[in-house]
This record gives sequence, structure tokens and C-alpha cells, in this order.
Amino acid sequence: MALHITGDPAADRLLSDDAFALLVGMLLDQQVAMETAFAGPEKIRERTGSIDPADIAAYDPVALVEAFKQTPAVHRYPGSMAGRVQALAAVVRDEWGGEASAIWSRGDPDGAEVLKRLKALPGFGEQKAKIFLALLGKQCGLEAAGWREAAGHYGDDGTFASVADIVDPESLARVRATKQAAKAAAKS
Repeated sequence: MALHITGDPAADRLLSDDAFALLVGMLLDQQVAMETAFAGPEKIRERTGSIDPADIAAYDPVALVEAFKQTPAVHRYPGSMAGRVQALAAVVRDEWGGEASAIWSRGDPDGAEVLKRLKALPGFGEQKAKIFLALLGKQCGLEAAGWREAAGHYGDDGTFASVADIVDPESLARVRATKQAAKAAAKS
């Protein structure tokens, strides 16, 4: 698996190689550009020395906020997002043995169960969980039965509806256009 979401080779490599980093990128994907959100885990790793869930969960909360604030900031809301990342890290450490991929692999779950597990994570509502499930299925090799159905329209091929559909600059532009059209439709 080689993801191409951020345009930054180091950040994309981390997302491709580390399940927790990918989960954190998805968590950060709100009220900032997708590339900024998914580049966040690499910034966190560079500034704290780790992206391991146990290390992030145990990191001094004040120091983590400061790491989020460094320029360029990890997120436009460094305090609240540092807290959410730390809460997510604690859940992965405590409930999933420190292995984020266990959320979608332990016990050979079907798509509905993976969706349920994702929705139980701090900061993951219905839509974010469905998008992440689609990302796992479309780009990360998840073969859980029924994942497309559980992901809703994000699981459909050719939709260009979310980060799950970004594989290059052209697909990023198509996802942006789809999102802008949806926002315009919602306003009218």
C-alpha cells in the first residue's frame, strides 16, 4: 500500500506504513485542508519523536499542545485536536493493545463491525467512520465482507467523494470539486 494524500513524500510514507498515523490523519481531517490533516501525523512524529499510541497517550498534555502549535501548526485548533489525538492514542493503547490495525482486523470483523468499532473511537462520528472504512477498503487492502455497504456511498467506485478516492493530484481535484458541489447544493 502506498498512499498519496498529502503531496509530501515523508508524510505519505508514514501514512502508508503506520496504521495509527493514518487513523490520526483521519481524526485531524476537519476544518482544515485534507493535505494538512493527513500531514499532521508526520509533524507530530517529528516534534514529539514518536507516533506510537503508547508514547502519545503518555505525552505531557501541555507539551503536546505546544508541539501542535509549532509553525506550521498541526491543526488550526491545536489545543482541542491535541487532546483528541491523545484520547485516541489512549484508546488504541488500552483497548487495542497499541495496534491501530487491530480495530479493523482483530477477530476477522465484517464491514458493519469495523464501522461500529470506528464509530466508538474518540472523534469519529458516523461520516468520518464511513470515510475511513472506505479508505481502508479502497486503498489499504481491507477485505472485510460488506465493507462497501457499511461505508455507504463513500464505498462506491468512481464517486470521488472523500479522501478514500485520492490517489494523485487529479483525483484530489475531483474530490474537491465534488465537495464544493455538495456544499453549493446544500446552500441552495
